[in-house]
Amino acid sequence: MSGHSKWNNIKHKKEKSDAAKGKIFTKIGKEMAIAIRAGGADPSTNSKLRELIAKAKANNVPNDNIDRVIKKFSGDNNIAFEEIIYEGYGPAGVAVIIKTATDNRNRTAGNIRSYFSKFGGNLGQNGCVSYLFEEKGVIVILDEDGEIDEDKLMECALEAGASDLQSGEGVFEIFTEPDDVEAVRDALTAAGYTLDSAERSMVPNNTVALSNDEDIRHMELLLEKLDEDDDVSDVYHNWENDD
Repeated sequence: MSGHSKWNNIKHKKEKSDAAKGKIFTKIGKEMAIAIRAGGADPSTNSKLRELIAKAKANNVPNDNIDRVIKKFSGDNNIAFEEIIYEGYGPAGVAVIIKTATDNRNRTAGNIRSYFSKFGGNLGQNGCVSYLFEEKGVIVILDEDGEIDEDKLMECALEAGASDLQSGEGVFEIFTEPDDVEAVRDALTAAGYTLDSAERSMVPNNTVALSNDEDIRHMELLLEKLDEDDDVSDVYHNWENDD
């Protein structure tokens, strides 16, 4: 994890290895399967599928791979994934939300429960921590060289329908209403900005700092295990990690 910006506090760093990229697409592919089953295989009429295609492309997934998944899950096959949300508490009460895409809910639930138990947390009931978060569209633009004019970016984002912009440590975070993220993304792309990511996210209303070294170590291990699990699509938490 990396700290400083809220985006880095709630999202894992993108891994660059080929193995990591393959794992990322495995997870996105499961989400695409769920989206296709729910809304069809045509991205022009399925906004969730469009969002996931954009997410895959942002992670450098080849178009052929994307097309292959759409074709695979457009027809009849016996692989049925479902989305299940889990909520729980990490070390020292850190709130954690886990979004999964699974074809075996018993396996997934058992694994997630074991991660929490092993690293000083506990799996809770639905709703136990989600009230601490707000669903928003989050668009991230990296500006490590400091070349982006913040005022111009803000003007473009607000005109496109964004609700807020935050910056710090070479990262711009643009917040939208959940249903507006696609329109704002397209407007920023048309204006020439390169986006690191653009998706719906669960943003914590407040963050929690950990001071105990053992709690920090356990929290890092919990997030690492969740990230490694192929059934886990996204993890959101309110840990403020400033490392």
